[in-house]
Amino acid sequence: MRTTGAVLFEPGAEYRVVDLEVVDPGPGEVLVEMAYAGLCHSDEHLRHANPGGQYPIVGGHEGSAVVLAVGPGVTRVAPGDHVVTSFLPACGHCRYCATGRSSICDAGATIATGQLPTGTLPFRLDDGRELGGFCMVGAFARHAVLSEFSCVRIDPSAPLDVAALLACSVPTGWGSAVYAGGVRPGDTVVVVGLGGVGVNAVQGAVHAGALHVIGADPVEMKRTFAGSVGATHTVADAKEAAGLARELSRGTGADVVVVTVGKMSAEVMADATRCVGKGGALVLTALADRLADGVGTLNGQLTTVFEHRIQGTLFGHCNPFTDIPRLLRMHEEGRLELDRLITRRYALDELTQGYRDQAAGETVRGLLVHG
Repeated sequence: MRTTGAVLFEPGAEYRVVDLEVVDPGPGEVLVEMAYAGLCHSDEHLRHANPGGQYPIVGGHEGSAVVLAVGPGVTRVAPGDHVVTSFLPACGHCRYCATGRSSICDAGATIATGQLPTGTLPFRLDDGRELGGFCMVGAFARHAVLSEFSCVRIDPSAPLDVAALLACSVPTGWGSAVYAGGVRPGDTVVVVGLGGVGVNAVQGAVHAGALHVIGADPVEMKRTFAGSVGATHTVADAKEAAGLARELSRGTGADVVVVTVGKMSAEVMADATRCVGKGGALVLTALADRLADGVGTLNGQLTTVFEHRIQGTLFGHCNPFTDIPRLLRMHEEGRLELDRLITRRYALDELTQGYRDQAAGETVRGLLVHG
């Protein structure tokens, strides 16, 4: 099948919209027509580096789609089904899936190259080069072949535009607070970074019963939006959040701090650590531009005597096949905001502008509209 998609040919380059050939789905594989794709900051990281991966690569991992065809042995979906893509495939039977840790499923070992668990590279350029889709998805292409482990079937009545956000930003933020952070009723929570992931960490903390939810971001629009979905306080940076957390907690500091900034750094880590109170958890959801970029030093003495927990999280510890439908149902029942997360919509040839708007702090979530 011929299609069109946005491809990164090398680090530091801009996305180029090119014609692609999509292979036929093989055993365990699914051909989909993408409807929408979220402009996640992870795809912007891909412009700088792809640790363990390769170029060229089709961008996009947060998407919604309709199934066109399935390969031999596929049982999870059928032609005509509406699906949300999971950038972390979940096989359901490896050691990690079997112990409730599907966010680190063994089938996700090749997400950086885009090679499917079967070994397939699903796209071809006109010069014959084979390439994959970012996180085994490639949602910036109109059509793609995915593993059935990456296809989460949803009710066909659900709007595909808001459903696309459930592929990454919503469960990643939600789970960072609820699962990875373990927010409990009465907690004081700080969320550092109020973009597409951070505002959902705010929503998760609110629904978990946090007494105080402090959102920190330099962009006023994002602070205002976070307040509209439940943040009790908003400030411009983590240093200010640290003082406020001590005040609100009557001297102890935040119980949970979730870091969801666009670019992780040693400075961000140091400022976030100041917010953590005794017995508190620091949840690291943000990514750095490059694998070699560190997060500075950790004061081992304070970590020990104050019993701090440093928790990395991928997809917010969520299980795509249980949490995506659950969050969609919560939205349908009016308990979770999704519609207003979409700030602007873009055509495929407007992708670069979408990321410029994101960098300028003008969007909570940009959405690519296929077709």
